[in-house]
Amino acid sequence: MRPELQISLVLALATQVLSQAQPWGQCGGNGWTGPTSCVSGWCCQASNEWYSQCIQGSCGGGATTATTRTTTARTTTASTRTTTLATTTRTTTSSGANPTTSSGSGTCSGGSAAVNQLQGYGTGTTGGGSGSGTTVTSCSALEAALSGTTGGVIRISGLLNGCGTYRVPSDTTIVGVGSNSGMVNGGLYVRRVSNVIIRNLKLSPPAKGDAVNIDGSTRVWVDHCEFNSLGLVGGKDDFDGLLDVNHGSDFVTISWNKFRDHWKGSLVGHSDNNASEDTGKLHVTYHHNSFTNVNSRLPSVRFGTAHIFSNCYSNIPTSGINSRMGAQVLVEQNHFRNTQLAIVTNLDSDYDGYAVHRNNIFDSSDIRITQVGSFSSPPYSYTASPACRVCDLIASSAGTGVISV
Repeated sequence: MRPELQISLVLALATQVLSQAQPWGQCGGNGWTGPTSCVSGWCCQASNEWYSQCIQGSCGGGATTATTRTTTARTTTASTRTTTLATTTRTTTSSGANPTTSSGSGTCSGGSAAVNQLQGYGTGTTGGGSGSGTTVTSCSALEAALSGTTGGVIRISGLLNGCGTYRVPSDTTIVGVGSNSGMVNGGLYVRRVSNVIIRNLKLSPPAKGDAVNIDGSTRVWVDHCEFNSLGLVGGKDDFDGLLDVNHGSDFVTISWNKFRDHWKGSLVGHSDNNASEDTGKLHVTYHHNSFTNVNSRLPSVRFGTAHIFSNCYSNIPTSGINSRMGAQVLVEQNHFRNTQLAIVTNLDSDYDGYAVHRNNIFDSSDIRITQVGSFSSPPYSYTASPACRVCDLIASSAGTGVISV
């Protein structure tokens, strides 16, 4: 072959490779102008109309298909960014593992969950019952109310400052009075107990501790609380987590809370070396929460099983949902805005986790899923709100002062 033909052939092959998306790379979605096919052995799989990704494997016997339509300019107010979209590319495969959503445009329909109702893995938690209970206005009164083997109903009135961390007994409900009650520089330690409810509290964690630490406990519901600290200042280890679930805890629901301005959000499973205690446990539901300006762990899950639906993520610098050490997560009807690694399965641990995701919105957010999971249907009935509505719904209906307790 003549040298000039060899050079032309090499250049043609190089151009073809460069025009294909690399493994785990983006290959389609609204406004995407890059390659829409993947390198050999990888298939372009749609996550939703904003994002398609190269997933390892075949395309089910058929070629990847794409539909393109003309669109108009779109403005997103989160970062005051205007993007003119010449085309919209939607890439589909025959696998159907991750259905798409068209929630970003047109009508937005779908049911909304009841704001004052327990659902998910924590269903059946009754706490301290329905009595009027004891109202406390000081750290010493709170400590005394929690000193028994069962706490009953404890109502915190006002913001208690500098209490430290108190252990919570079984069969206890702790609720805040009104919209501005809770603990500043204090925390609740739910250790080796069962049947605990924590609701309507503002919680700012102490240095080197969690705002709420669920440790070896079962049947816990954390609902309509607000968690925050000083923001992303200092070092990430200056504070611990906002809400952690560890040491084989099980059957937990975390709902209608607001998490903001912190380094570490919510850790499920504290160590890569704790398989013997955690495997088969750590069943946790997260729904209708907002995570704003939190660096990572939203949640980070080791070994466990997490159902994460109808949450709102905004301005997450490092990672959102991190599935690791064989964890199984089902992620659906969430809205991710400006979230680095909205869903990731190969970060921070020696072994990857698994993820199934469907009907989410990824706005300036990316994903990196190395293993598609087997957890696609939770063992309970539930009502999810559509991803296109969750951020507005959570802004008005999550956090303190919304429910009557």
